[in-house]
Amino acid sequence: MAKGTATIAPDKLSAADAKAELARLAREIARHDQLYHQDDDPEISDAEYDALRQRNAAIEQLFPKLVRADSPSLKVGAAPAAGFSKVAHRRPMLSLENGFTEEDVADFFARIRRFLKLGPDDPIDIVAEPKIDGASASLTYENGAYRLGATRGDGSVGEDVTRNIATIGDVPQKLKGRNTPALLELRGEVYMTRQDFIAMNERRAAAGEPLFANPRNAAAGSLRQLDPQVTMSRPLHFFAYSEGDSDGALDRIKTQWEFLEQLRAWGFAVNPLARRCATPDEALAYHRELAAERATLPYDIDGVVYKVNRRDWQQRLGLVSRAPRWALAHKFPAEQAETILEKIDIQVGRTGALTPVAHLKPINVGGVVVARATLHNEDEIARKDIREGDSVIIQRAGDVIPQVVQVVLAKRRKGARKFRMPETCPVCGSHAIREPDEVVRRCTGGLICPAQAVERLKHFVSRGAFDIEGFGAKHIQAFREDKLVQSPADIFRLHKRRDEIEDREGWGKQSVEKLLAAIEQRRQIGLDRFIYALGIRQVGEATAKLLARNYQSLKALRAAMKEAQDEESEAFRELDNIEGIGPSMAADIVGFFGEPHNLEALDDLTSEIGVEDAKLPTVSGSRVAGKTVVFTGSLETMTRDEAKARAETLGAKVAGSVSKKTDYLVVGADAGSKAKKAAELGVTTLTEQEWLALIGG
Repeated sequence: MAKGTATIAPDKLSAADAKAELARLAREIARHDQLYHQDDDPEISDAEYDALRQRNAAIEQLFPKLVRADSPSLKVGAAPAAGFSKVAHRRPMLSLENGFTEEDVADFFARIRRFLKLGPDDPIDIVAEPKIDGASASLTYENGAYRLGATRGDGSVGEDVTRNIATIGDVPQKLKGRNTPALLELRGEVYMTRQDFIAMNERRAAAGEPLFANPRNAAAGSLRQLDPQVTMSRPLHFFAYSEGDSDGALDRIKTQWEFLEQLRAWGFAVNPLARRCATPDEALAYHRELAAERATLPYDIDGVVYKVNRRDWQQRLGLVSRAPRWALAHKFPAEQAETILEKIDIQVGRTGALTPVAHLKPINVGGVVVARATLHNEDEIARKDIREGDSVIIQRAGDVIPQVVQVVLAKRRKGARKFRMPETCPVCGSHAIREPDEVVRRCTGGLICPAQAVERLKHFVSRGAFDIEGFGAKHIQAFREDKLVQSPADIFRLHKRRDEIEDREGWGKQSVEKLLAAIEQRRQIGLDRFIYALGIRQVGEATAKLLARNYQSLKALRAAMKEAQDEESEAFRELDNIEGIGPSMAADIVGFFGEPHNLEALDDLTSEIGVEDAKLPTVSGSRVAGKTVVFTGSLETMTRDEAKARAETLGAKVAGSVSKKTDYLVVGADAGSKAKKAAELGVTTLTEQEWLALIGG
């Protein structure tokens, strides 16, 4: 480190000297902050303190690339950024599976036993923690120093809020202790206490500013301020609770409980109410205890999170779709309220499905005003005997989705008629038919149905798809009605119609600039998100990831689907063979790529955007990455589900049956016909022990 940098004028510093001086100033100012704010024992005058900050600011202005994550300038508010850059999470920030009843919790423990082949008396130690109702965030430390903070985003990509998180007092700028990891990414929750929330809203009311609806919205909104000074003015807190990624230094930690203790030792706030539970009964007792104390806690919680304590079991259990098998969010019972169902309306979805929707007399349910609720389908209406004009009980399932629980029959008015689903589409008038094996009725109008076209566009820009910020359902509806957007590709041509949009009511130059900038940010997209955005029937986010993983490029997918138009072809068998894709889903996928107008729309869209190839997980030392594996027969040391999950974490592709593209068939007891077919095709056959030796145990 250079010496004597404190005496050199900012404009005379070399880059190396500037870096050293910024590091010195960060340490010095942080020390004086603690002396002044925490110890009430300042060593220097206000003028001397201001001089240190002014020197820091002057050097940062001359050397903007050297601004530190722990820069003192963040504590007084840096200049507002133009927007948030995107951050790809080192590992996905997953959702949690929800449980709502004690039976759901019992099923959670039973699934773990089945997956790990545990006996009925084998203990499953878990860690239970309050589920904080806040905003998820990811923090990255390098060599013990805070370097990056990000929002959850879509789970794969979040927003860079490094400077904002740096203003939260619970977030250490440097980890305590020695031997800190070279790399540590951890996850936690940014939240606001009820008392702070009330006080902040009182100040906003006095200043004539709009009020926040609840502490969660306040925390999330505060975290995403472009100006860190605004975030710093908000009373935010942070609880750390899980590992995202590390350099392997945490491999020595054997349990979730030990991990929480390590977080405390490094200087993080960890929820003090976390508890170890040895049995399902202990976990349920803890849940009931917290439910009773919920109103007295200083912060909002909406349930309890259960995590398997043993970290080696967490690794074995792995993931299912977008959630870990080793964790469960046991939500508190939904709040309920009674109101009047005034009318049943029919919505037409992107696949033509007719969905009945209840229009309600507005009612407050759990702090949210509810005026609409889904009725799912005509069988559900018949089962609950729901009629227009009924008094009904409403609840927000998982405290989110409003639903009709039951009818208050004692209050039913005379003459109330049973509801009948329409046999024609309420939008385009086409026949609405219900196939024998389906619960939904569908419009047969297809491309001529405006409702389906609008819903497809809404899906295209939705969060799991292209995620175009600021382009909501109302804008899609209006733009399509006025023929600004007729197809997905038209969205990426809107920059050519800037003047028309600016002339529209409610739009101005600045709002148009923001929309067009958001669209430009999405001209490159991953293959899995692109597939999901297409709105193929039965293809959700998990299936889109499967297709991307197996075909890896849009070119390969289209070529395979062209060949798969023949259901007797090898390409169709390959598609049907993908673990998680059955004959019905395969038929819908092939059908989509068999429609000429869909292929025309694809060509039009890909002339405007780029679709990035999917990449299989890169697993250091894996000998099966990119290989196609089939399991058959009964395995001794693990269940088939565990074997498949383990193979996928090592970068392999798991198939359901043997084909000429299969690399390995792993054979257990009672293997059956798959072993014979593998021999005919010359596929390598492995015993369970040979497979374990190949993957390293």
